[in-house]
Formats: sequence, C-alpha cells, structure tokens
Amino acid sequence: MRTLALLAILAFVSPFASAFYLPGAAPTNYVEGQQVDVLVNALTPLIMETDDPKLKSLINYDYYNPKFQFCQPKDGIKAQPESLGSILFGDRLFNSPYDIQMLKDNHTCKTLCVADVSADDAKFINDRIREDYALNWLVDGLPAAEMKVDTRNQDIFFDMGFNLGDNEGIRRSQPALNNHYDIVFRYHRPAPDTYRIVGVLVWPSSIAGSVTDEPNCDVDNAEPLLLNEDRDQRVRYTYRVSWNESDTPWATRWDNYLHIFDPRIHWFSLINSIIIVVFLCVMVGMILLRTVSRDISRYNAIDVSEDVQEDWGWKLVHGEVFRTPTHPMVLSIMVGNGSQLIAMVGITLVFALLGFLSPSNRGSLATVMMVCWSFFGCVGGYCSSRVYASLGGMDKRKNAFLTATIFPTSIFVVIFILNFFLITAGSSGAVPFGTMLLIILLWFGISAPLSAIGAYFGSKHGAVTHPVRVNPIPRQIPPSPKYLRPWVAAILSGILPFGAAFVELYFVLSSLFASRAYYAFGFLALTAGVVALTTATVTILFTYFCLCAEEYRWQWRSFIIGGGSAFWLLAYGIYYWASRMSLGSFSSLLLYLGYLFLLALMDFLVTGTIGFLASYWAVRRLYSSIRID
Repeated sequence: MRTLALLAILAFVSPFASAFYLPGAAPTNYVEGQQVDVLVNALTPLIMETDDPKLKSLINYDYYNPKFQFCQPKDGIKAQPESLGSILFGDRLFNSPYDIQMLKDNHTCKTLCVADVSADDAKFINDRIREDYALNWLVDGLPAAEMKVDTRNQDIFFDMGFNLGDNEGIRRSQPALNNHYDIVFRYHRPAPDTYRIVGVLVWPSSIAGSVTDEPNCDVDNAEPLLLNEDRDQRVRYTYRVSWNESDTPWATRWDNYLHIFDPRIHWFSLINSIIIVVFLCVMVGMILLRTVSRDISRYNAIDVSEDVQEDWGWKLVHGEVFRTPTHPMVLSIMVGNGSQLIAMVGITLVFALLGFLSPSNRGSLATVMMVCWSFFGCVGGYCSSRVYASLGGMDKRKNAFLTATIFPTSIFVVIFILNFFLITAGSSGAVPFGTMLLIILLWFGISAPLSAIGAYFGSKHGAVTHPVRVNPIPRQIPPSPKYLRPWVAAILSGILPFGAAFVELYFVLSSLFASRAYYAFGFLALTAGVVALTTATVTILFTYFCLCAEEYRWQWRSFIIGGGSAFWLLAYGIYYWASRMSLGSFSSLLLYLGYLFLLALMDFLVTGTIGFLASYWAVRRLYSSIRID
C-alpha cells in the first residue's frame, strides 16, 4: 500500500514538474557552436552584504515589465513551462535576446540593444536599484551568479542573482544602472567534442557614453550610467562572453552554489537541540518512573476491604479525566488538519532527503507539498473522525464536512487577499487565475473526497476505549497555580521547542523572504524530529502537573500547550522584520505579516496536534495502570 501511494503521488506530480532531479542523472551535452539558451526570470529583492543588511521589499517583478525597458527577443517573448510550485513562488521564465553559441565569440564585446527610457521609467528603475533588486537568469538549469568570498573561511562560492544597479549613495546622489554584463561560462569536457555547462557567472557593470559609437566594454575606465528622472534618454545594453574550462564534473556542479555559511552554526543548533531533548526525556522519565510508579503502587497496594484514606493527586479526577471537553468539534477538526499537515511535512522531508527536491528542479518543493497535502486528506479525515468520536461527539457528518472545508477555505481566503495586493503592486508573484482554479481542483477533486473516505473509516473504527468511566456529575475544580493557566503554560512550554529550532528558522525565513535557496534538508529533518519529541515531552509534563492540581480539562490545554512554540515563532518573525527588513511599501509589509501568520497558524496546528496526541496516549496509559474501585 505504501508503494502504491508513492507511485500515485509521483504520477500526479509529473504533469506539473518537468522531472525530479538526482545528481548526475540527465546532463545536457553541447557541441561547439551549439546555441546556449539564456532564460530570464523575475527580478527579486536581495539582502546586500553591507554594514546594515536589510531586505527592503517583498515584491517580485517580471523581467519584461514595460517599466524596466529591457531588451526583448526579435522573435517575440515566449513564456517557458513551469511547475505548480514555481508559479506559486513567483518564478516567471521567458526567453531572452542573448545570442550565445558554445565556445564562440570569446571576449567579444557585443551590443544587445538600445532602449528608450522615459523619465517615469527612470524613476521606477532607480527606486528598484535603491531597494537592491537583482536579475535572475537560468542557463541549462543553473542560475547565473556572482562569485563571492566567504569572509569567515575565505571559501569561494556562487551567489545566485546579480545586481540590477549600483547603489553606492556615498559617492553619488543617485544610483547607477548596470547596462553591461560580463558573462563567464564554466564548462566541463567529459569526452572529446562534448561539453557540459557547470557554472554561469555574471559581473554587471555600469557604462555611460554615446549609444551610436562602437560598443566599449572597458569597465575599468568607464563613467557610471545615471538615469535622468527629468527627461527621456537612450540606454545601450552590452555583453561580453568568456569560456573557461573547469574540472568540476556535471554531477557536482551545484556544490559551488549551495554554500553553507559557517556550518558550525547548524551543528551547534542541532547539538543544542539534542541536549534539550535528552534533558527533557530524563526529566519526564524520572517523573514517570519515580513519582507516577510510586503513586500507582500505592494506589494498587491498598486493600479495598479496609477503611482507607481518601484518594489524592491525579487519581482524584479519574472519573472526570475523559469527560467530553467544550467544543469537541473544533478540537477534533484542528487535530485532523494538524495530522494532515504532519503527514505532508514528513513525506516532503523524505523526498528532500532522497534528493528529489534539488534546487535545480525549480518549484519542486512547493509542488510536492501541495500534492502531498491533497493526498493526505484521508489522514486528516480519519484522525478528526476518531478523535471526535473519542471525545463524545455525535454529529459525524458535520465533523467530516468541516474537517475537509474550514481550514482550506481559511487559508485560501488569506492567500486570495494577499494575492490581490500582489496584483495591485504589479508583482510577478501574483498567482494567475488558472493556477487558483488548479488549487481549488486539488482541494475539491482530491483532498475533500479523500477526507470524506478517511472520516468514513474513522467512524467505522469508532471511539478509542477509555480505561475508566466518567462520573455523571462533574466535580469542582480548585484554583490552579498561575503557571498552569492555559496561555501562561503555552508561553512557558513553547520556549524549549522554539529554542531547538530557532537557528534553522532563521535560514528558513531567509529562504522564503530573501530569495535564497534552502538546501540543508538533513539539518531540517533532524531539527523537525527534535522539535516533535520536545513538544511531546513538554506537553506530557504539563498535563501531568494539571492532573495533579485536580484540573481534569486537559484536552484543550494539551493542544494549546503543545502549540506554544507558534507564539514564539510569531514573536521571532516580528523580530526578524525589525532587525533584517526595512520594508518601505504597505504591500510588502502586509505580505510579510500575512505569510508570517500562515506559518504561525500551521506551526500551531502541527505542534498542537503532537501535544494533544502525546498527552492522550500518556493519560490513557496512566489511568489504565491503576485499580479503580
């Protein structure tokens, strides 16, 4: 069954992604003089390596946006096929006017075109240069990059994308447009007369001067090109191609791009997280083995024929602990959707660890996540139905319907609002109407029916049996300590899971908002496992404390306490915005807050579900170990 499910996922993903990438699987062989296609992608803002590096925008722009006045192909602009994930993340690939043949025109200065830039367009371009926008090209699956040196260890790496202009405000009052590109192709020759591209480097420069003279690519003695915002002017774009042979084989050509800045940070974070988990496991183990075992032995050692003293501690609430909580429908729906997200994240990490989600296959990560989420609707429906029945719920049809609809609808409404602001800002990141329909089809045609099927089997299996009966009359609950109040406990319990993941969280946020490729999936998978184990142990610990305080309403508390790391994620996102961003437009700020809210909501559902299920298992094991008279 697992193999069939995997094959079904692969069959469904294949129409939306060109191919899964395994290193060394499908190289492109060139011969001398063969055309090398340069594809252009959307312009994205970057975090510049300055004294105060900050991201200044979140709006992506199409390369052929009329305001940029870039050179266009003579045979017309042609969009390239893209995967579902590429479209969702704003990738827009088009052909380009660059005429490049393998090993030809070496060091030849060539004119690309002469563009007429109006005063309004000049102001638009200058604003984008001030916001540190970068151009993104794609050649044979490789992004064009700038060669840089890591100041920490002096390693040379390729930083994807290159600057639209030069924003050195110290030396001039306005930015300069980069209108010349020195393009260096690094190639590997595995056999005679066979060439493979293993690197694409671009050095952009700003060259002013007459547009009618012979092109001059002397970047050392050139004056910068400053766009006049008061009048129209003509701009000439030039480029020069160089070919350098490299010893790097095709299978490892991405190693120069996927550079880890100080990998010791990842290892330190992982070791720190493991220490936290070990400490928690030891703490919970001591509580369970010493305190709980002693209580169980004491309870079971009492002779029922004798006059014994009254129960104390967590045994006092044995007749209340499985009482139906308030709003069982809402709780079961949240657990069901959280289980669906957990299954999606787990399978996606497996695909990533196997190498199927390489950065060379653009958009594959988002595509696999969407498809897995759709197929795992059965998991959400099944878990929601069983939890709802176990909590004493009776309206099974309503539960199945809301499980399949309420969460996807809420996410879709938020994304639709954010997409509206992207459209008004003229961003290439706006999701087209056809893609919106495809997402609705994934939900309506796959996820919702599978959720209904899962709910049917969950109802058929029925409720989980409880080891003790529920008293007909609820007992009074004494005042709880302040640290056991739901929201206080959630904040306290969320510190440890968040502390185990906050270093990797920085790299994830940089990947999402700063257009950087994320590739440390091994660290991410280990961190996710540590966070899950930490969340489970912390929630069990707080649930035990609540029961000892005669607070038997543990169901909602365990979910909220388990999801406590989401509040720290939200706080860290606000700190990241204040320290690493300087968003000048309302649209960018709204986009960031909207995406941050979605991340926090999904984290709350995932970790809350882990906390609830772990506590449910622990409570059942605890009360099945004592003799109830």
